[in-house]
Amino acid sequence: MLLSACLIVQSQNADPGEMMQGVNFIQTSWYTEAEDLKLLALFDGLRVADVSDGMDMAGLPDQGLVDPAIYPSWENHQTMSHVVRGIALTARYVPTQKSNRPKPDENFTAWEGNFYNTYSSEAFVPLIHKGVIIVIDDVEEKDIGSIGSNNVLIWKERGAVGVVTDASSRDTDEVALEEVPLYLRKKGRGIRPGRNELESVNRPLSIGGVLVCPGDVVVADGDGVIVVPRSVAAEVAGYAQEVLTKDKAGRRNLYEKLGIPLDQTVK
Repeated sequence: MLLSACLIVQSQNADPGEMMQGVNFIQTSWYTEAEDLKLLALFDGLRVADVSDGMDMAGLPDQGLVDPAIYPSWENHQTMSHVVRGIALTARYVPTQKSNRPKPDENFTAWEGNFYNTYSSEAFVPLIHKGVIIVIDDVEEKDIGSIGSNNVLIWKERGAVGVVTDASSRDTDEVALEEVPLYLRKKGRGIRPGRNELESVNRPLSIGGVLVCPGDVVVADGDGVIVVPRSVAAEVAGYAQEVLTKDKAGRRNLYEKLGIPLDQTVK
């Protein structure tokens, strides 16, 4: 087991012949569902603001704060069901160089199905377990609805707690009704075939200017998204829980003085 979710290989002097075939210079690890849930329990109830303060206290100010252009697709302030805390499972899609349409004698449905299965699949699905949050680095410049109301339910059924992408999603009205936490840069309409293809799964990627490694903790709410490196996650959670406890006590006192009914944020 690696000590962190994302480690730089000590030597980057790879053999030229090896590099011709492609070399990854950042190692990643994999964690069991039990390990992930144990770590997530430390983040129970925490807000992005608390975690940000915890990062400051751990000596990591301004780190992990994802570009605020990535925002919640929907919010429910009665139940706070849009708030999500999960362990990153990463997937990266890139622009395709393949044909963006069927051949003249080819059936569209057959072409579309082959493109999905061969080039732009969801190969990460078997890795989903309870507590993971799907983090997708996609082609933000194009109108591609890689995420939709159908596949988010499939991911949820397997245990995923939400989705974060630096690109777009389609079916956002239905995703809101389904109450699957979704954080995105924009809303889209297109489909994947002819537009993108899957480049990697369970590899480091960049979301909103922040490095996300498989196994990192991701917290998202109305304030935005923050990523906590797994190697410091327990420490950050400890500091953040102290911040939240003091904040709740202070606001609860003010609620009582002002005659405001206590809600879940102060109990």
